[in-house]
Amino acid sequence: MTAPAAAGRGPAPAPDAGGPDAVVVGAGPNGLVAANLLVDAGWSVEVLEAQDEPGGAVRSDRAVHPDYITDTFSAFYPLAAASPVLARLRLEEEGLRWSHAPKVLAHPLGDGRCAVLDRDRAATAAGLADFADGDALGWQRLCGIWDRLGDSVLDALFTPFPPLRPALRMAARARAAGGLRTARALLLPVRRLGEEEFRGEGGRLLLAGNALHADLAPEAAGSGGFGWLMSMLGQFHGFPVPVGGAGELTSALVRRLVRRGGVLRCGEPVTEVVVRSGRAVAVRTAGGETVPARRAVLADVTAPALYGGLVDPRHLPARLLDDLRRFAWDWGTFKVDWALSAPVPWTAGEAAAGAGTVHLADGVDELTRYSAQLAMGRVPDRPFLLFGQMTTADPTRSPAGTESAWAYTHVPRRVRGDAGDAGLTGRWDAHEAEVFADRVEEQVERFAPGFRSLVRARRVLAPPALEAMDANLRDGAINGGTTAMHQQLFLRPVPGTGRPETPVAGLFLASASAHPGGGVHGAPGANAARAALRSTRPARRALARLRETGDRARH
Repeated sequence: MTAPAAAGRGPAPAPDAGGPDAVVVGAGPNGLVAANLLVDAGWSVEVLEAQDEPGGAVRSDRAVHPDYITDTFSAFYPLAAASPVLARLRLEEEGLRWSHAPKVLAHPLGDGRCAVLDRDRAATAAGLADFADGDALGWQRLCGIWDRLGDSVLDALFTPFPPLRPALRMAARARAAGGLRTARALLLPVRRLGEEEFRGEGGRLLLAGNALHADLAPEAAGSGGFGWLMSMLGQFHGFPVPVGGAGELTSALVRRLVRRGGVLRCGEPVTEVVVRSGRAVAVRTAGGETVPARRAVLADVTAPALYGGLVDPRHLPARLLDDLRRFAWDWGTFKVDWALSAPVPWTAGEAAAGAGTVHLADGVDELTRYSAQLAMGRVPDRPFLLFGQMTTADPTRSPAGTESAWAYTHVPRRVRGDAGDAGLTGRWDAHEAEVFADRVEEQVERFAPGFRSLVRARRVLAPPALEAMDANLRDGAINGGTTAMHQQLFLRPVPGTGRPETPVAGLFLASASAHPGGGVHGAPGANAARAALRSTRPARRALARLRETGDRARH
């Protein structure tokens, strides 16, 4: 595995009168995408990262066991596979390679049945037909909507708000795909969508499990559309992983940036955005250095960390600060990594063994029960798990015949009780973290008896540990704010926004707190870079260079 910190670290530049054209705060994927697009447009760029290595939540290591590569945070990247932003960067020229598990996703049940998402849509449909007659047609109907709308949906998702042209194309195609009936279906709660489309549990499980990749309960409005989106991304793009670990995606972004003249400095926390006469002109680091920015500052940090944190409140409108008090985070996250001595012994057999991602909950009702416990502030007694089989997806991750695995689940941001019998309080000290990790393993055992006997080593990452490793993961929140409808589009991060521009001239929000939100796809960073370019006099020439870069990528 390439060491991204070594690849990207650069010495502090000598002071000069102007400094770089842009300073990017944070070397997560969005910050690195923004920096790459700016250097492509001819800007000088300096990226300052608080941690000792870049990547944000896209990193990997060998800390669990020296023979096993473990993705520290995120692992599977369907949005990256579909992202035109990342495609235009041509990261394969920097050595990035992708790998797929034999099956995309599996959702086993306690009785041994298993719903499977395969990249062959006919295979997915045939498997769902085993749950109930006619369910193959239900899956094909949902795929048919994607056939008509998928490209427009992705264009709208990865385009700065408001996405006028993609929206017009999508509206025209939606009429052919059922018009208002299709719109209604995608606004449904995922429980209702599954019940309308499928008689059996299989299709309902695929949709609902994918909806819970975000903080959307099965009964939440719009969870049906999100579950459909994630399911279709898996169906048509897969859930690929970078060969050699998630850190290889970061390494490719860093290599590209440095090769084109960008500077990355790690171990440099930024404590302030310097504002003069209503404009961002520099940043100040924890070490007391002031780094000027001639044209722009782009912040790959959460909205609460930027507004009233890095930017003094006196430079911000009172209404923005008032709205920010209502900013809703997504749930906290609890993750366990394992080095396993053998593949997982799933009761469902090969149906689950061949999947890169496995969802663990015994039916939609159990997903609802889990979500209700979170809503009530109670630590779940039977946590819904997203389980990753990384060696299955990429054989380079561990020795032959073994498995590098992980699971994560969500926990309340503010714990008011324990739905189990351990009395967990949400302190998440070493004792509580180990107790809940045992509960996670007990959930795996329900579907894979004997799992615990295979554990050679494990690492437990409770919410405080995740935040300590990446400040953007506030209390373990991984999406930069809730995915619920009340904080999307022009409501993200607060009402009336939706674009990367901020009330401070020359300052742009480039994180998952901005539209379109969480996931590794680079869109918030790309949107911020384009907005910075538009805000300056040479914007037309710079945008022309970007268009030329995009044309070369397409041809």
